[in-house]
Amino acid sequence: MIQNATAQNQFVPLEQITRPTVPTDQAAHYLNRRPQTLRAWSSLQNGALRPLRINGRLAWRVADIRALLEGGAK
Repeated sequence: MIQNATAQNQFVPLEQITRPTVPTDQAAHYLNRRPQTLRAWSSLQNGALRPLRINGRLAWRVADIRALLEGGAK
């Protein structure tokens, strides 16, 4: 249980994010999904969001995450 509480405190609230993108682990936290789910969305191109690829890494748009959480998809 202590590990779970620590993981929840690892990321700042989404409202405080000022960067345009976040990495997969952080996006998964905000979307209440496992990081592997987001990687599958990217690979299969069938998920709720599509990431950017920056130097071979996935970057998830904060605006897209906010829009999805507010009830609308992009």
